[in-house]
Amino acid sequence: MAVSRVELDRRMRRFLEQCHRGGMRITHQRTEVFRELAGSDEHPDAETVYQRVRRRVPAISRDTVYRTLSTMQAQGLIRRTEVLARPARYDANTDLHHHFVCALCGLVRDFSSEALDRLPIPKSVASLGSIQCAHVQVWGVCSGCAARKTKARRRRKG
Repeated sequence: MAVSRVELDRRMRRFLEQCHRGGMRITHQRTEVFRELAGSDEHPDAETVYQRVRRRVPAISRDTVYRTLSTMQAQGLIRRTEVLARPARYDANTDLHHHFVCALCGLVRDFSSEALDRLPIPKSVASLGSIQCAHVQVWGVCSGCAARKTKARRRRKG
């Protein structure tokens, strides 16, 4: 699902500002990779980003997209989201948020929760190392998959 034009513009401004502050060159390829992530809340994997950017920039290589995603993650421009047993997904929303993951189709969507933002980290976790951030993934069945399951049940009964 596409983000609003206002949100896309905000993310693109933040991208340009952070690149300037971090001394990172702003290339056409990097801008297009970031734009692909910033324009949607889908959390695509690297291959999906490559395929979509390639439509606009036919000469871009898979390696360039993968390296660009890695560089942007290291610079804090994007977040890498790990979804168990699936390829890593990427997110241009670096604001504090959490993820809903559909266990059936793999859909990943952002949600905010002040209660989860304030969730205390147990002291036993801190003893394992330095905590950089806390992120919650909530797993369930998305409304689309639930509707499809209901429709399939009705067809079987009918």
